Amino acid sequence: MGKPTIVEKDIDKIIKQQHSNGQIRATINLKEAILSTDISFICVGTPSTNDGHLNLEYVFKVVEEIGKSLKEKNNFHIIVIRSTVFPGTNKNVGKIIEKFSGKIRNIDFAVVSNPEFLREGSAVQDYFNPPVTFIGSDSEKALNIMAEIYGDLNGPIKKVDIKEAEIIKYVNNSFHALKITFANEIGNICKKLGIDSHKVMELFIMDKKLNISPYYFKPGYAYGGSCLPKDLKGLNTIAHDNYLNTPVLSAIEYSNSYQKKVAYDMITKTGKRKIGIIGLSFKQGTDDLRHSPAVELVEKLLGKGLKISIYDKNVNYTNLSGTNKDYIDTHIPHLVKLISSDFNKVIESSEVIVITQKDANITPDIFKKYNKDIIDLVNIKPSTELNNYYGICW
Repeated sequence: MGKPTIVEKDIDKIIKQQHSNGQIRATINLKEAILSTDISFICVGTPSTNDGHLNLEYVFKVVEEIGKSLKEKNNFHIIVIRSTVFPGTNKNVGKIIEKFSGKIRNIDFAVVSNPEFLREGSAVQDYFNPPVTFIGSDSEKALNIMAEIYGDLNGPIKKVDIKEAEIIKYVNNSFHALKITFANEIGNICKKLGIDSHKVMELFIMDKKLNISPYYFKPGYAYGGSCLPKDLKGLNTIAHDNYLNTPVLSAIEYSNSYQKKVAYDMITKTGKRKIGIIGLSFKQGTDDLRHSPAVELVEKLLGKGLKISIYDKNVNYTNLSGTNKDYIDTHIPHLVKLISSDFNKVIESSEVIVITQKDANITPDIFKKYNKDIIDLVNIKPSTELNNYYGICW
């Protein structure tokens, strides 16, 4: 009859028109659907279980039926997973299909992970105008076919690793939830202070260079400096003084401290005593040591009794003046003797090299000639030939 089973803007017009044109039909016979098509999109629900996992029962059930149906098919068939699933599901789906079909993955069939980002109420508009369409598969043939299918959409198509495609929906929606909660907590604070929260957030999103941008979305070490810790603490104090509970804002510093612990544990678990630190200031391109997570790390390692050598081309005690010199003299005078201007000397005297900031002159290739453990906190992107290399969260 050409009528949709859901209410969604414009979907009724599309289904009616394409049904009239003979381009779309519905059936409850899964085998008929498989045998008469080249591609199957799995769009079943994956509700949460009581313990927070996803219930993939419906996915695996339909995959089993697809596998049984493919027994009778000789043509190459593509199974596209649109449902939100756990990383690793693509691989399991392939195994199930092989088991029930007797077919061989990437010869007789292929599995593509293609997460959907359609919002209810604007799904049609979102489909035709996606920010990006992700497709992940271990079959180049399937990827090329899917790229051709999506070729007319108004947005880029990105071929990605299968597990990247499987997890990106979680990342997107968790960040969206974070944005909403962040805005609500800011709103609560502004209301208490008699400030128009909507105008404040309008001002906030005007900054497209830092606030709404790729900046800071780089997994690595903890943040530091004189601004972020101070202003975050100040905002949390304002909330506290006004008897407001701000769980998200309050948890930021806890999470940042945890990342410092991750780095410390990586270093101490090597069991080695001589540690070389590349970068001491709170970020590259500055000599500011105030609230530097690298300084905090060094202090903690010294407390463990480890031998520390430090190289930072921007931190030279004889050249420091003003606030930075005062800070060293007052808070960390014992670190001065650990700082060397000789990069090679620091490397050669250390068993473990910890990279806390990037330096254009220090490339991954430099470390190839040294047989040292490398603990990378900033993603220097080494080649696969670099031995004993460990990234903090990659």
